[in-house]
Amino acid sequence: MKKVILRYGLPLFALLLSGCGATLVPQGGSRAPTVGYAPATRPQPGGVMGADARGLQRLFGAPRLDIRDPAARKLQFTNGQCVLDAYLYAPAANREPVVTHVDARNNAGEDMDWAFCAGLLRRR
Repeated sequence: MKKVILRYGLPLFALLLSGCGATLVPQGGSRAPTVGYAPATRPQPGGVMGADARGLQRLFGAPRLDIRDPAARKLQFTNGQCVLDAYLYAPAANREPVVTHVDARNNAGEDMDWAFCAGLLRRR
């Protein structure tokens, strides 16, 4: 009986225990990510990169999603032709978050040029 428990019990217990780590959410500070983080200094032509949330809403209207966490904010805009996800990070402490990264996809979920999608969203 001991051999059966040792043979099957320990590996099973280790497998069950390894699944626990996937459900833990790390407690992050309010710092923005350092890898790939290079915020725009001012809004770029087209008004998306470097824009704040109010600027995006002036361009595209109300967002479909507005997700906030301590380090970032994600605004999602859609019009039935494409979906645009804008990621906003604060360039410094106590500063308004601005767009530093944009993703876009068509309705089939395939990646597309975000500037083209932004143009489609402006036409509403």
